[in-house]
Amino acid sequence: MKKDGEGKETPERKRERMRQEELKNSSSSIHGSVLSDLVGALGWKGSLLFVIAIVIGLFITSVYILNIHL
Repeated sequence: MKKDGEGKETPERKRERMRQEELKNSSSSIHGSVLSDLVGALGWKGSLLFVIAIVIGLFITSVYILNIHL
């Protein structure tokens, strides 16, 4: 026979159980992810640095390509 409240799962235990199940099913994080996952993991400062690095890389690449064709 169960005691009162023993059959119910608290929200904290439910969140923890779901988190553990998600960690076991890590295939989504291994096989690449969408940009929103990357931005969420980096935070706004990391995302800003990432965007700046991409812009600088594109600028350097375009200057290099233009110098080859001139």
